Formats: sequence, C-alpha cells, structure tokens
Amino acid sequence: MTSSYGLSGRAALVTGGTRGIGRAVAEGLAAAGALVCVTGRDAAEVRRTAAGLGGIGLAGDVAGPGHAEAVTELVLAEFGRLDLLVNNAATNQPYGPLTEVDADAWRRAFAVNVEAPLRLVQCAWRAWMREHGGSVVNVCTEGAAHVGPHVGAYGTSKAALLHLTRQLAGELAPGVRVNSVSPGLVRTEMARFVWEPGEAEVAAGLPLGRIGEPDDVARAVLWLASDAARWITGADLLVDGGTRVRAASTAGAYAVHDRLRGHRAAAGDP
Repeated sequence: MTSSYGLSGRAALVTGGTRGIGRAVAEGLAAAGALVCVTGRDAAEVRRTAAGLGGIGLAGDVAGPGHAEAVTELVLAEFGRLDLLVNNAATNQPYGPLTEVDADAWRRAFAVNVEAPLRLVQCAWRAWMREHGGSVVNVCTEGAAHVGPHVGAYGTSKAALLHLTRQLAGELAPGVRVNSVSPGLVRTEMARFVWEPGEAEVAAGLPLGRIGEPDDVARAVLWLASDAARWITGADLLVDGGTRVRAASTAGAYAVHDRLRGHRAAAGDP
C-alpha cells in the first residue's frame, strides 16, 4: 500500500505485525517513511517481515512476562524513539458459551486483548511518549457492540479494550493521542472460519457488497496514527463495510453467527 501520510523519521511498533491487518499496517507505515518494528509468535515470520520492511522485529508472546519491556527497549535501542504504537495482536479464543468457558482460557483472552495493550502503552509512555508525545491505535472489533453466540469472551475483552482506549486518551492527553479502529469481517487467517464457508453470502449482506481486506483497516489506522488526525483522541473508527447500518443489524449479526456455528458443527469443531 502506498501512502500519502508523512511519517518519515518516526518509529512505530506494530504487534501481531507479520500477517493480516498487522502486516498491512506495518507495510503502510513503512511506505509512509516510518521506521517499523513488528512482533509475532513465529520467529521466522518475524524475521522475514522485518527484513521486507527494512525494519526490526521481536518474536514472542505479546502477553508473556517481560515482552512489552523487551520490545520497547529494542525499539529505543535501534531507532532511538517510539512515536507510534499499534496494538493489533489478539486472540479470538476461547470459542463457546460463557457458561462453559474455562477460567484459564478466559484470563488468556484478557491477557492478550486487554492487558498486553495496556502494558505496551505504559512502556511506551515511560520510555518516550511522556516527554515527546506520540500516537496509539488499538485494533478492536465491530462485534464488541453486540452479542453473539460463542464469541462472548472475545467480544467482552474487545469491549474492555474500547473503554481502555477512552480511559487512556483522557489520561495521556494532550501529548499522546489514543484511538481505536473497529473492523468488521476482514479477509484474515483468524477470521477464515467465518468468511471462507460462504463469502458471497456474507458479502451480499453488507451495504458495500464485500468483506474487508487488511488494507482497508490499515488505511484507517495510518490516518489515526498520523498528524492528519491531530485533533482526534478517544475515538473509535468503524471499518466494517456498513455492517452496523444494515437493516436489522442485530438480527443479521445473529444470523451470521448461527450460520457460522452450523459450519463449525459440521466440521466437528466444538
């Protein structure tokens, strides 16, 4: 993706930056002139992605002990600054009704989707942003606005991330802006089990007539991260192809989740 946003000389950290939305964001930031560091769980993928971006990377569990501190130290050591933080890494597990959710799996969802972004913001704030300013963008989900079968842990954790975004925006102003994007259904590996069984059917139900691409979300992230959005903080930008404005949106969301449950059951998934 080419970009008109001038981010030359700024340093950016993108978690979960080796695939899907995170990869598109990292590529967009690099195209805009930023120095980019990516994280991911697969060391080989991190190395390949970082090399392709002309940047750096660190493999590991975003919620692991010391990971936030380690990647922040790496960015400061290599780039000398940390201006932009994109909290993209996430887990959509555990899948199932909350009445049956395992306590450890529930805690894992919040560790990855809520606590890790907070820790990274804390590290970025202490290491650079408190004195020099910066911009944070959290990747949430359109689904945090409604309920649906079997995605309660994911949706609840992402709803918490939305509130965390607003809370941090208030606490870190005026020097640091904190915003979020909420994608709808996007063509990523994490969402493959939703769109692959019946993409045409799903796309036909959206006002814009297609599911999203990672680049669609990346463009929104870059805009919020850049000075083009310099008077915006505490905002959540929907990037959902019109999902939320379609007729009977709540019923439509249930219909998609019900169809998804049928596909998973047929495949033998829990």
